[in-house]
Amino acid sequence: MPPLSGFEHIVRAREPLAQHTWFRLGGAADYFAEPTSIDELSGLVKRCAELGWPVRLLGGGSNLLVRDEGVPGVVVRLSAGSFRHTTVRESRIVCGGGAKLGHAISAAVGQGLAGLETLVGIPGTVGGALHGNSGTEVGDIGPWTESATVMLRTGEIVTRQRDELRFGYRASSLDELAILEASFQLERESPEVLTKRMQRQWIIAKASQPAGELSMGCIFKNPLGATAAALIEQAGLKGSRSGQVEICGAHPNFFISGTGATSRDVLNLIELVRNQVQSRLGVTLSPQIEVW
Repeated sequence: MPPLSGFEHIVRAREPLAQHTWFRLGGAADYFAEPTSIDELSGLVKRCAELGWPVRLLGGGSNLLVRDEGVPGVVVRLSAGSFRHTTVRESRIVCGGGAKLGHAISAAVGQGLAGLETLVGIPGTVGGALHGNSGTEVGDIGPWTESATVMLRTGEIVTRQRDELRFGYRASSLDELAILEASFQLERESPEVLTKRMQRQWIIAKASQPAGELSMGCIFKNPLGATAAALIEQAGLKGSRSGQVEICGAHPNFFISGTGATSRDVLNLIELVRNQVQSRLGVTLSPQIEVW
């Protein structure tokens, strides 16, 4: 009997992961699963635990680099409607972990609920945003989070309340296998005022990103008291490249990939930047992207 017998309708073998990430690089997953319900997800996770197979959750792919060798085990994406709902309940908004962050922001603003509009322009899913405490210079998602229902790597489901959650700079305590649903407690404000604020933030967000080029989002976290982009520029690294990947001249914390680029090119360039910034400026940069 095949090891994933009973899950054939939601599992594909040797799925190329490059098509699911913003950088369009990397190898295949041994197995790629898109469960249609929480029960299917739980059953699949429990089967993998019995087999000793690793399971990873793929969100929007905007912050992920897949190695050229690919990913062993099972990669899961919560693309079904049961994981992508967004519901407004008085001053709360409840979202599935697979819901697009942009959709959640629009729903909140449309109902006159303030808090999430400062995140406009950030790609990816609600679950991914919570996992990495996504944010901008004017706010993060963490402070608005009331609770999160998660699935452990055993397939068990638990709910983390506000007093159990910890959020830091581009990090959170939500490190379980999957964030299934989250509730955000927001504040009442005029939809017109919120729309204008969101539009202003959208302009700022777009101005800080390369336009019309295939790029990966911010590669490095900003160290205390500085920006990674400024440090990369001060170290004289604008335009530096490894293979077919180069540092964006206009936005040094973004990498641009050309034809024939590989994940190894990206990793080599990350290492080059870290070494040069450390040796020339005495600052250690930490990658913001996740590497599989």
